[in-house]
Amino acid sequence: MKYLPLLILCLSLTACSTLPPAIENPPAVDISYSQATGDIAHYRKYPVRWGGVIIDVLNEQSFSRLQVIAYPLNSYGRPVRDKPPQGRFYIYSNTFLDPAIYEKDKEVTAAGVLKGDEALMVGKKNLRLPALQATTLHLWPQYERMPYYYNGGFGPGGFYPYPGYYGYPYFWGGYYGYYPRY
Repeated sequence: MKYLPLLILCLSLTACSTLPPAIENPPAVDISYSQATGDIAHYRKYPVRWGGVIIDVLNEQSFSRLQVIAYPLNSYGRPVRDKPPQGRFYIYSNTFLDPAIYEKDKEVTAAGVLKGDEALMVGKKNLRLPALQATTLHLWPQYERMPYYYNGGFGPGGFYPYPGYYGYPYFWGGYYGYYPRY
């Protein structure tokens, strides 16, 4: 009976993760984008976890295809847009991907199997893009930077004795924090 609160705490903490395990955890053999493009035939049917920013959505009768600019992923699997892009790739899905939801400039991460490469004409340049058959897709929420207003202490804005308060328009949390946009 005395361990019941501890058990409830442990169970509630394990339920906090909302990411699918295939997105949060990389595969055992993590094939990078540059490795795959170097020898696509060798890495065919290997599990991969890639992400980036959506460029285009194409829906056919039996599949949907996303064209994505690849970015390196952070430890949670989210694309890091502060680093340089690595190239382009395709994500194939057997389910319908609504272009209103999977729209241009949104971040996406996919886990699945590398199925080969396909040709794409960009201008007059012919490119070979790796293609990924997705088993799991995760669309990341958009974040926007909020401006920093520091109005603590004495001065034209007055005195704010509350720790962590940074002035009008009522920001808590400090210097250029990321706040979700809903």
